[in-house]
Amino acid sequence: MAEQLIVKSKIAELIRGQNMMISAETYDALNDFVERRLKQACKRCESNGRKTVKPYDF
Repeated sequence: MAEQLIVKSKIAELIRGQNMMISAETYDALNDFVERRLKQACKRCESNGRKTVKPYDF
């Protein structure tokens, strides 16, 4: 498991605001998703000769 990149309380607040519930496993899945996307963005940035990740790298 990677370092926690998401704020669980904020995720829960948003989901509960939609009259939905969230399972404990969802936090891990979302954290993994965020980590993968960030790493992909870094690779794209590097392949374009930059050191600054931009919104379009996602």
